Formats: sequence, structure tokens, C-alpha cells
Amino acid sequence: MPQPLTAVNDFVVKFANVNGSGSASANALFAKSILRMGIPASSRNIFPSNIQGLPTWYEVRISESGHLGRRGGVDMMVAMNPETWDEDLAEIEPGGYLFYDSTKPLLPSKFRDDINVIGAPLTAICNREYTDARQRQLFKNIIYLGALSGLLDIDVAAIEKLIGEQFRGRDTLIKPNLHALHLGREWALGEHDCPIGLRLERTDKVGDRIFMNGNDAAALGCVFGGATVAAWYPITPSSSLAEAFAAHCNRYRRDPETKKKRFAIIQAEDELASIGIVIGAAWNGARAFTATAGPGISLMQEFIGLAYFAEIPAVIFDVQRGSPSTGMPTRTQQADILSAAYASHGDTKHVLLFPQDPHESFTFAAEALDLADRLQTPIFVMMDLDIGMNDWLVEPLAWDENRSYDRGKVMTAEMLEAGVEFGRYLDVDGDGIPYRTYPGTHPSRGAFFTRGTSKDRYARYSEEGPDYVDNMQRLLHKFETAKRLVPRPIKQTAREPTRYGALYFGSTAPAMTEALEALEARGIHLDTMRIRAFPFHDDVLDFVTGHERVFVVEQNRDAQLRTLLISEGDLDPARLVPILHYDGTPITARFIVKAIADMLAVVTLAPLKKALP
Repeated sequence: MPQPLTAVNDFVVKFANVNGSGSASANALFAKSILRMGIPASSRNIFPSNIQGLPTWYEVRISESGHLGRRGGVDMMVAMNPETWDEDLAEIEPGGYLFYDSTKPLLPSKFRDDINVIGAPLTAICNREYTDARQRQLFKNIIYLGALSGLLDIDVAAIEKLIGEQFRGRDTLIKPNLHALHLGREWALGEHDCPIGLRLERTDKVGDRIFMNGNDAAALGCVFGGATVAAWYPITPSSSLAEAFAAHCNRYRRDPETKKKRFAIIQAEDELASIGIVIGAAWNGARAFTATAGPGISLMQEFIGLAYFAEIPAVIFDVQRGSPSTGMPTRTQQADILSAAYASHGDTKHVLLFPQDPHESFTFAAEALDLADRLQTPIFVMMDLDIGMNDWLVEPLAWDENRSYDRGKVMTAEMLEAGVEFGRYLDVDGDGIPYRTYPGTHPSRGAFFTRGTSKDRYARYSEEGPDYVDNMQRLLHKFETAKRLVPRPIKQTAREPTRYGALYFGSTAPAMTEALEALEARGIHLDTMRIRAFPFHDDVLDFVTGHERVFVVEQNRDAQLRTLLISEGDLDPARLVPILHYDGTPITARFIVKAIADMLAVVTLAPLKKALP
């Protein structure tokens, strides 16, 4: 056998399964048991857009040092799907491990000479122990989990406790799952010198961090942020956000005495109806949102333009996926940046927020509701499938009980009664933001007619050119005001002076953090800035102009963030170098390192304007 890889608390295990086989539960138990041992881990679920039958993968990154983005490469492949055998085999690092079901012998040509093979007769064990076909399939997953616990030295008590928690209330299922777990563990301990080169040791590096996905976190942020209305139409990968909001509302938004619901959640007939309901609810004073993906944004265009022009708050969660059109519904991308920034026809500009993980999905959800009211405009929270549907290890969510909601400029009945001048589209403070009233605020004052057509400062219908220009210029001024209100970018200065920088955003963050360390080890130093919102703060433009070249790392084909920077910042395109990853899988540290190192190597050999795209 080849020299085996050796590592403690620092390796990647990938599971190759068939969708619908019941493997998801066992694979999740694997990841969670590692966390229970105090070892940081992250998981990535790569699954098909059908119900069952197609390949699915589950990748677990174990990193005591805390690198939780995708690294690239696999140290142990748990190959349970014959259909993807060749491609799964190809991913294993030299010296790595292949774990597979050896019940049916395979030809030597099906293996690689530079990896270590561990064959477990999983089907034979199941056939011996169980007669029911469904039980054989389901318990096979738990048996391989048990075998891995022996091979990698996972604390079996941690798995046992997790099984007890998972089947709490269905106690009759606990014992047979524990039996299957120990069948696999006893096989491994009896047949192999355990642990193998890859092993786990209990530590305390997880701390009080929690393991959760962004859709759940964003839904909780909406509850704490005061949302009472959600309208949505099911679309992967955003559906679970609305479903989580419903679950959280049933727990937190019921009258404690009467148990009556203090929320409204509507599954509309399509995405266009969904955003229409949100706009109607917000016009009436409710905090409202919808959750969708790129195709939904395309369908919502006209209503989004209405909300922008009529200045009605709305929050839109765009959990981005492979594109265009229906694209790859269960693959991740950052490919809706331009379509969201300029959504609708004509001249529009929308505020975008870019959370980096589930924790920021929680905080940005609440902040988006404040911003929507403060700016009286649609706010997009630009998540993606990687953040939304995968579990991340993040700091505990926290809420300041003394925090009050920012409802923005709302003219009260007392103000109207006192004779304060009210013009629905009148800028009285010089920030481009007018006052609004809620319907029914005053019996005779403060009323206005909301229309999608042009109007003057007092909401009176007008097609006069000066009135239109006046209104559109005020909207542009309001967008400038938004720069001071949105989350500021976060800058990190390299340890040594450098002419080069890098911009990135969203779920790229963990892979980027690891990539910077690897680049520094090669003698490549980069200042970096994580963009957290559009419109871009002046800090972003200063960062770009302060460097000779700036790499813009993003997960789409067309360099959409780079395009937005050039358009909005009037920047020299040659200064911004695109680093693009768009195969539908989360970006890896290895990809970033190679792309930037290769680009800098080219820069040293040819004139910059010729060498760079």
C-alpha cells in the first residue's frame, strides 16, 4: 500500500451517495459528532434537483485551526454510489483513503495505486442482520458511520448521544440504530489497526459556537427584526427560509394568552403575486418580506420598480443559485448581482446587502427591515445556496433587547394636527428621504394617492418633465444617503506593504481567509476588503485607487461585482482583475490561491495591460 496520509483534526471526508437513500441523516451525525468532540468542522451538501435516484455528495471539512471554507481535494472518500465511482476516485489526494462496500468484488483496474483502500462488506452485514429491504438500506448508512467511528477514532459516546437526541419521542428507533452503529464499529476494530492515519482527538476549539444554516438564521432575524408578513412562492434554495419563518412565528409570534397568531404568511400563486403582497402589506405599515432565487427576481421586476418609484419598503431575500434561467437549482453561485442592483425597467438602483455566513444572515435580515423603512425602498439580502442551505459553524446569535425598530420618517397624527406641511415626495431634510404616513393616520390630513406613474412632490399626478427630473434626482440623492446607512466594508491590511489588493463578498469569505494565509506563505501579500453592501461606501473606491491592481473574487462567469464597481465607481477596468469561479460548487481556497498566484506570475512576464484580462 502507498504511504498513507497522516493528519490529526485536519482533513476532508466526502460521502458519495444516491439521493433518497437515507444517507443524509447518517452523514449529518458524522459532522455533528466531530463538533461534539470540540473540533471545528464545516459541511457542504451537494445534491441534485430531483427527489431521488441521482448522485449526491456531502463534504465535511475538519480543521482544528478553524479554516471552514472548502479547501479543495478529499482525504477520505466514502464511496457508496457505483455510478460516480470514477469521478469520486479521482478526487482523492495521493496517499488518501477510499472506503467502500466490498460485498461485491471489483476488478483491480477500478482502483488507484496511490491511495489506501478500505473495503467493508456493508451489504453482507445488512443482509445477515435484517430481512426488510428498507431497513437494509437505512441501517447500511449507520453501519458505515460506525465503521468510520472506529477508523477515525470518533468518540462513539458522542454519536450515541446524538442518535438519542435525533429520535427523542420515537424511542423504539434508538436501540436498533445503536445496534447498527456498533455493528460497523466492531467490524472496523476487528479488521483494521484503528485509528488509521487520519484521526480525531478531542479538543475545545468549538467553544460556544453553533451549527446552523443561513435560511434558518435569516428567518429568525426577520422575527426579531419585527417582520409580521411574509409572502412567498416555493423555489429552491429559498423555500426553507419561509418555512423556518413560519416555524419561528408559531413559537414566538402568538399572543401568550389567547394563542392567536400575530403574523401572516401567504404562499402565493407565483413570485409576482408574492412581491405584490409584500408591497401591499408594507404600504399599510407592516414589516414584510419575500424569499426567492434568481428566477423569482426576474418575475418580480415590474413590482420591484413600482416599490422603488412609489417608495414603499420591502425586503427581498435572494438565495442565489446556478443560472441563468432555471440553471442548476441546487448549485450555488453569486450571479444575481446585476439583476438585483438594477431590477426593473428604466432607471433604478437598489440597496444590496452581502452577508458572509448565517450569523450575518441573522443580523442583516433585521438590518434590512430597518433600512427598508428608513429608506422607503426595496432592500435585497443577497445570500446564496452555500450560506442558505448548508450548516456553518458560527458565533451564537445575539439580540439587544433594548434595540428599537427604525421605522424611518413617519408623519404622526399629532404632527399633522399641528399643521406640519406634508408632501409625500417632499425632501424636507436634504437627504432625499420624504415623510410618509400610514393609512388611517388622520381623518383628513396626510392622505396621498400611491401610483406608479410620475407625480410632483405632493403626490399629484404629473407628466411634466421638471417634476419627473426633480423626483428622479431626489431618488438618486436618497441612494447616496444609503451609503452612510448600509454596513461598511471590512478592510484587512497585509503584514507587508503591497501594491496589490483583493475584493470579495458573501460566502467567499472563509475560503478567502485561508487563501490569504497560503499566499502569504508563498511571499504574496495582499490587502483585502470584504464588501458588505451596495451602494459602495467611499472606502471601497479609495481601496481600489490605492492599489496598482485589485483582484475581484466572485462566484459567477461575468464578473458582475467588477462590472458594478466599474460602472458605479468610474474606475479603470485594467485596475480590476477578475478571479471567477462558477461551476456550481462553493469556491475553494486552493482555487483562489492558484488563480491569484498564476495571475501574478503572468504579470511579471508581460506588460500588465496585455497580460491581464
